[in-house]
Amino acid sequence: MAPVVLALRRLPNPRLTGLGSGLFAAVTMFLLACLDQLLFDGSPVVYGVLFLPVSLLTALWVRPADLVTAPISVPIAFACGLLPIAGGSDGIGSRFMAVVTALAVQAGWLYGGTLIAGLIASVRKIRQMGRKRQAMAMAPAAPAPAAVRRQRPQSQ
Repeated sequence: MAPVVLALRRLPNPRLTGLGSGLFAAVTMFLLACLDQLLFDGSPVVYGVLFLPVSLLTALWVRPADLVTAPISVPIAFACGLLPIAGGSDGIGSRFMAVVTALAVQAGWLYGGTLIAGLIASVRKIRQMGRKRQAMAMAPAAPAPAAVRRQRPQSQ
């Protein structure tokens, strides 16, 4: 097997709820933004590059029942992470406008991460539906319930 595949199989495979995956993404992006602010003076390119693997992991680690939440939670996490690096002065209004401006300027990274999460969630959902369909096709037909059997006319 390829070394990349072997390395991917060694990664943890947690299953997060929809809320858990959103919290994972938001907290991770906030911490990465703080790290970006300390090391790279709040570089938007570094922040955007770090957003892509967080989007990937969020979509991979969400439970199959909550797949729809992955493409919804990653843009929210992107906005949460912008708080430390967006700039603005001390006021709340100034900070809010800096975050809105950063969202507009960095829309490419935001769309890219959302697209990654959406594609991965869609592929996982399609595979899940295919496995379910295959399992139903392989299952033997269930006998008719007793109530249905009693209603059938008796042939003599």
